[in-house]
Amino acid sequence: MKLISQNIQIDGIDKKILRALMEDARTPILEIARQVGISGAAIHQRLRKLEKSGLLAGSKFVINPKTLGYTTMAFIGIYLDKAMSNPEAVKQLQKIPEVLECHYTTGNWSVFIKILCRDNEHLMQVLNKDIQSISGVSRTETFISLQQQIDRQIKI
Repeated sequence: MKLISQNIQIDGIDKKILRALMEDARTPILEIARQVGISGAAIHQRLRKLEKSGLLAGSKFVINPKTLGYTTMAFIGIYLDKAMSNPEAVKQLQKIPEVLECHYTTGNWSVFIKILCRDNEHLMQVLNKDIQSISGVSRTETFISLQQQIDRQIKI
């Protein structure tokens, strides 16, 4: 079965390559080639095609934040006084290193962010000193994550 979109067409071999790399991005190309049953050069060609199409957005090492002492994950809904405040608020949020993600949303909040702090006291400091002092922020609503139970990518 071929998966087709406007930009790319992927077949069963591409899916096998992608699944292997999603499981462990450090898997040697030749090992993937043996599993899939094609040459290493063919794997490289297919990977270049997938990168060029925009399907692959890169590879990265994932830092375990707990080893650095960051144990409090929180999600914060931010209410802005005006929609016009959004670009400037986002610019200010980018300056806060604890902010990992920022989403412009529908619903109650103007912006929804994910932050990582050392502990609840650190979270309170970031909220009070950094986030709530941003011009245009009228109030915030915070949800502390007790445990991440699912962490995955989209299925290929």
